[in-house]
This record gives sequence, structure tokens and C-alpha cells, in this order.
Amino acid sequence: MTTRSRTRAAATDEITAPNGSDNAIYERVVSAILDHRLPPGTKLVEDRLATAFGVSRTLIRPVLVRLASEQVVTLTPNRGATIAQPSEQEAREVFEVRRLIESRLVERFVECAERDDIQLLTQCIRDEEAARSAGDMRRAIRLSGDFHLHIAERAGQQIMGRILREMVSRTSLILMAYSNSHAQARLDATACGCEEHRALLAAIRLRDAREAARLMREHLDRLEAQLDFSPAADKTPDLDRLFAPLV
Repeated sequence: MTTRSRTRAAATDEITAPNGSDNAIYERVVSAILDHRLPPGTKLVEDRLATAFGVSRTLIRPVLVRLASEQVVTLTPNRGATIAQPSEQEAREVFEVRRLIESRLVERFVECAERDDIQLLTQCIRDEEAARSAGDMRRAIRLSGDFHLHIAERAGQQIMGRILREMVSRTSLILMAYSNSHAQARLDATACGCEEHRALLAAIRLRDAREAARLMREHLDRLEAQLDFSPAADKTPDLDRLFAPLV
């Protein structure tokens, strides 16, 4: 399945999933993380989650496994699941790696991009703008990642592309954990700025590899600069209240 197909499928799932389905539970947990209602380090007890959602533990387990596969939660034997908590050092390293490899990837992309590739990037930006306008942060983050991953996929650099896929996944978690808690500032910080993506796309259209590389580095610099590493309040959320049935 292509990146674009996955995006469409995910969007369809979000619309059609019943409230008691594992996908609906997944969506609500991720939304709670994005809204800073489930801070990094929060323990997710299966029994408590099952009670809060009014479902059996058998429905909770695959949700936690899915979140763990996406590195959103950490599963530890005999200790259960906790919201993943990347350190500030790890976050800094992720952005350093991205600056190093993405400037080269976008240069290569400029050399080999075809019309369809540029059209797909254009659509990614439009979809990201729509998600930002709707306040759908999770989808905006995912679409932003798709924009970067398509550049990597078409750059013809397999090793760097594999590294970037892991870095994009880690970036999504970092943005969830350390984006500003104020709603508008959080939208600005978490969904890679569409204006910057448009500027980058303009340089790609002009086949200006040097300018595209410069814009990519500045783009990642700005995103990192807006992270907030201030200690979160030491407060354990009430899962029953947090995940009370939707009316």
C-alpha cells in the first residue's frame, strides 16, 4: 500500500469506526496524548482502560500493541504499558540526524522528481492545511511526515530513506510529547508549517537543489526550536473521567 493509500484508509477508519471498536479506542488515546491529557510516562493499566472504555481487556491489548509498534507507548514485561517518554537529548539527536540526511535527500529528489511526484507533494500540503484548519493535529502530523517520506522514497537513496522512516516515527512521538500546550501554538509547532512546505516545493519546481536543501534545514530548525521541554506537572490523569463514554 502506498503512503497516499494508507493516509486515505486511515482517514476512512477515523470516520467509520464505532465508539467501542479497537480503532476508536486507539484514536481517543492518541488524541489524549496530543492534547496533553496523557503526559509522557503515564502508566496505562489494562484493567483501568477496559473499565474506562466499558470493554473487555481483550480489546485493550491489541490497541496497546499497535501503539507500541508506532513507538507511542512502551511495553515492559511484568510492568505493562506507559506513554513513551523520549528524552530531550534523544529529541535533539533526531533533529540533528534529519538535518544531515534530509538536505541531501531533497537535493537528490530535485534531480529525479517527475510531475506526478510534485503533484503528490502539492496534495500532501493541501490535505495538511485542511487538517490544521480542522484542528486535527494527529492527521496533520501524519501528513507532514508523508510529505517528507515521499521525498525520501523518490530520492533513490535506500539506506538514508530507511533511516528517515524511523526518524519520522520518532519525530511524531516527540511532537506529541513536547509540543506547546496552548492550542494555537501547538498547531503551529506540531504540524510542520505548510508555508514552509510550500516554499520548499517552490524550490523543487525550479529545480534549485541548493535552495531546497537550505530551506529543508531551516524548516527542521524551526520545528525543533518550538519544542517545549519544560517539566510537566506531576499529575496522574483519571482514566475513567478522561475516557468516559462519548455522548
